[in-house]
Amino acid sequence: MIFKNISLLDDRFHVQENKYVQVQDGIIRSISDSMPDTDDKDGYDGSGKLLMSGFVNSHAHTPMTLLRGYGENLNLSDWLNTRIFPFEAKLTGKDVYYAMLLGIAESLRFGIVSTTDMYFFGEDMVRAILDSEVKNNLSLGITCFGNEDLYDLKNYKEGKALFETYHNAGDGKLKIDMCIHGEYTSTPKVVQQMAGFCKNIGANMHIHLSETIEEHEGCKERNGKTPAQYFNDLGIFDNKTTAAHCVWLEENDFDILADKGVTVASCPVSNLKLASGVCNVPLLMKKGVNVAIGTDSVSSNNSLNMIEEIKFFALVHKEKWNDPCVVTPCEALYAATAAGAKSQGREDTGVLETGMKADLTVLDISGPHMKPVHNLLNNLVYSASGSDVVLTMADGKVLYRDGEYFTIDIEKVIYEVEKSKNRILSELE
Repeated sequence: MIFKNISLLDDRFHVQENKYVQVQDGIIRSISDSMPDTDDKDGYDGSGKLLMSGFVNSHAHTPMTLLRGYGENLNLSDWLNTRIFPFEAKLTGKDVYYAMLLGIAESLRFGIVSTTDMYFFGEDMVRAILDSEVKNNLSLGITCFGNEDLYDLKNYKEGKALFETYHNAGDGKLKIDMCIHGEYTSTPKVVQQMAGFCKNIGANMHIHLSETIEEHEGCKERNGKTPAQYFNDLGIFDNKTTAAHCVWLEENDFDILADKGVTVASCPVSNLKLASGVCNVPLLMKKGVNVAIGTDSVSSNNSLNMIEEIKFFALVHKEKWNDPCVVTPCEALYAATAAGAKSQGREDTGVLETGMKADLTVLDISGPHMKPVHNLLNNLVYSASGSDVVLTMADGKVLYRDGEYFTIDIEKVIYEVEKSKNRILSELE
């Protein structure tokens, strides 16, 4: 495929206009000022459009599309215990498969090519990922409230089997990570065992960290240390870790995350909606922490609209820290692309550069809300809409284009999700 006469964001987030980009065998083969010498006739007219690296959603629970709008105007504890957990107890593998596909379709619609996911019914999520041909780092959340060993837990056994069977499946599109749901939903013994197991197999780690003040202060009461200190002392950060939220970090926590190379997946919309707080992204960036962006689930967001998430990510810190200069458009776009790819261990993607994987998205920038252009990065972050995305591809294959999905039967998916929702609600009555 050749993108013709198109504007692009290069690997330094500089705008280049009127370029020709050749994608072949899943790779960005060339970026040039004129039509390359090739027999490839699959051309794409890029007039009025922008080509950029596809977005990476660095923290999500994608199948929770089934709960969109179900638990509203509640704090996190009430939201989980009175709405989410009772609903999830009714889920089947088929429910999760179609809910996952619905979330994948929404992700593609908004330019997301890869997601770092945490949920359950792993085999059904794997099937949805491989069927739709997106990229995903998938983990099953480990929870434990008794004196069990890690090796006796159902999610551990399933996660281990998934890693042995599916890690790097789909030509590397699917990666299986390990996961501890959180400090308050596990025990030190299980955390330490998981840290060692994860290190032995060379997997990535995915956790929730200091999302709420109750979680953060509760950990200090239970363990005499912050969640970041707790996980670090038990060896979790000896693995390549993505830590979601990180809203209530204390001074030494920032240094621990920086020293250990932990990625923070900031989820501004979810944290605002649940009134959890605002992650101190400016300080994290100052400390050299890799900061990426996550949507969290649509039950606490309520969408997978990454462009909306980028805008919140860029704006909320200006108000919170009373400084209009913090978190620049370039930093926000980096967090949504290259930082996310880095967190997933995908060093061959995340930027639009020759030789990299063709994980790309195209935005229509011809609309009135995108004009005039003084600085296109400013327009992308502050003016663009998720509906501006017109094409999304992973490994050079177009998965979404102008309202059409090429690997997902969207009508069937919506029908099945509605059927699941109605069944579960009837069972909860």
